[in-house]
Amino acid sequence: MQTPASEVFAQPDFSGPLLGSGSPLERGTLGALDRLQQILTLQPLGDDRFRAGNEASRFGRIFGGQLIAQAMSAAAATVPELTAHSIHASFLRPGDSAAPLEVVVDRTRDGRTMSARQVAVQQAGRTLMIATVSFESSSESAEGAEDLAVSQPATDPETLPLLQHWAHQAPPHLADRGSTWIDRPPPLEMRSAEAPSFLGGARAAGHRAHWMRLPRAIEGGPQLHAVLLAYASDYLLVDTAFRSHPERVDHATHTGLTLDHSIWLHRPVRFDQWHVYTQQTVAISGHRALVHGTIVEVTGRHVASTAQEVLVRPLAELT
Repeated sequence: MQTPASEVFAQPDFSGPLLGSGSPLERGTLGALDRLQQILTLQPLGDDRFRAGNEASRFGRIFGGQLIAQAMSAAAATVPELTAHSIHASFLRPGDSAAPLEVVVDRTRDGRTMSARQVAVQQAGRTLMIATVSFESSSESAEGAEDLAVSQPATDPETLPLLQHWAHQAPPHLADRGSTWIDRPPPLEMRSAEAPSFLGGARAAGHRAHWMRLPRAIEGGPQLHAVLLAYASDYLLVDTAFRSHPERVDHATHTGLTLDHSIWLHRPVRFDQWHVYTQQTVAISGHRALVHGTIVEVTGRHVASTAQEVLVRPLAELT
């Protein structure tokens, strides 16, 4: 039985810690992380094929970040000695959260220090996503000028509102959408100084940042943390395209879909610590927008970069 949104926010202060609060939101977030870890534990079927389940439905279709993480997990199972450093995924069609998935890996290349895999995520014989995952031997690199340019985040993330605060404060016509993020929270703690546009946030140009981390410490090496960061990297990029679109687009009149998504992992990640994710729309042409992202850990090190092409199209054109 779902907890009513009004009961989740029994305290007026939304900037306090989530972990240890004992709130329904904390329990829901931890439960979502448990489920995510379950569906990332793939069932081998032989011949580099795997069966997988899905998260609880939150968007009316399978979340793209879930497919990205499962593709990385399946590819990593065939390259145990190396660590993923990038994934480039193309989304071909939506999936049904109620039906299982089959993940098929092709061993494209094996080298001494670098390998590559092509992965297809399928459902009922139809391909939902194809991806290329690249691996290299894990090593720490020297800090460079590109790291200094994005170092030293100044904000204490726990002084910022949770995403569920903005969901709770959403305008009446967006209340149903907001309650979804409360009743079925994602497996992350996310905090932002402004509301997303799909929860009533204002249109604005320029970059936007939110903080994110896993809601509890997890056991596992760099590969697992890389997979979980890749999962989280898909959140709010579509919304960034809506926020900065030069035309007046709205989630009630337009749909936003991810066409493709890339993430580059620059160094090992501990995703149970805070990371700030800065996103900005860099190009819009026709119905397509390109959004770039930079992920920086709380100490100021630049750990990952993303790029996503988004389709923003009037709903009337889909009927």
